Amino acid sequence: MSESSMRAVQVVKAGGAFVLTSLPVPDPGPGQVRIKVYACGVCGGDNVARLGLQGVQLPRVPGHEIAGMIDAVGPGVTVWKKQERVGVGWHGGSCLVCEYCRQGDFVNCVKRKIAGVSYDGGYAEYTVAPQDALARIPDALKFEEASPLMCAGTTTFNCLRHFRRTAG
Repeated sequence: MSESSMRAVQVVKAGGAFVLTSLPVPDPGPGQVRIKVYACGVCGGDNVARLGLQGVQLPRVPGHEIAGMIDAVGPGVTVWKKQERVGVGWHGGSCLVCEYCRQGDFVNCVKRKIAGVSYDGGYAEYTVAPQDALARIPDALKFEEASPLMCAGTTTFNCLRHFRRTAG
């Protein structure tokens, strides 16, 4: 595999098996960053891509519990730099200008994006995401601990429950 290619797991056919493949390393566009993926959780929500639901365009690389490090920034990126530790969750970006976004209700954005559904997600060595979809990951948190926290659902609850930590 060349330096300009990466390993990824794709959904090629709705309802079909995941396919291990080699893809070009993506370049970030305007307002986007490229993330070197260090961990990506597996969630039932990834079935949206696997089953070809919600208008997903196949082939698609699933994965919305992404934890990694920025390794490239696109034009217009203003708040993120290379080598920052970041995560991307189900909320994969918003338009920032629709009525919902102007009210701070980004989840209901009319053009909202979902990581691993609207664009290729974290079941790959690299992914590209909009800068507004990123969450900073503290240095004290391991990537494999941070990735399930990127999901707002049962995955996070079960991770914390099985971690067997007490409050404080």
